[in-house]
Amino acid sequence: MTDAIWKPHATVAAIIEQDGRFLMVEEAIAGERVYNQPAGHLDPGESLIDAVIRETREESAWGFQPDALTGIYLWHQPGSGRSFLRFAFCGEHRDFDAGQALDDGIVRTVWLTPAQLRDAGLRLRSPLVMSCIDDYLAGKRYPLDMLHAIGPHLQHG
Repeated sequence: MTDAIWKPHATVAAIIEQDGRFLMVEEAIAGERVYNQPAGHLDPGESLIDAVIRETREESAWGFQPDALTGIYLWHQPGSGRSFLRFAFCGEHRDFDAGQALDDGIVRTVWLTPAQLRDAGLRLRSPLVMSCIDDYLAGKRYPLDMLHAIGPHLQHG
């Protein structure tokens, strides 16, 4: 019998819409090109809000101001045994740094419509991508003040 505790990967994602299009990153994963929101893992000592701001900048070169939480998603990746707990935030994009290098594996950023994202020929990194977009389009918004970071190094800012 094992005493191992199940620990999902804590991740964040940014849902940024402009003129009916969503900011996406094209990534090279295991030799395949896939699309995802600017997203990534929560770092030790980091608040969820700080994480989504950082990940958006690193992956897209855009600043990000989260306005609301769109949803919290749990996904069990088939075949890998890994699980992901995603906190998706919607908000506004800010200053763009055209000279900034993007994270390793990020090929480019693109603005895509929901129809383009649903296109059968387009590969999405996970089912979380459309779940987040669908919830955003359905108007799901939860106040950021429902999130609490307890500890001296976890306060947003």
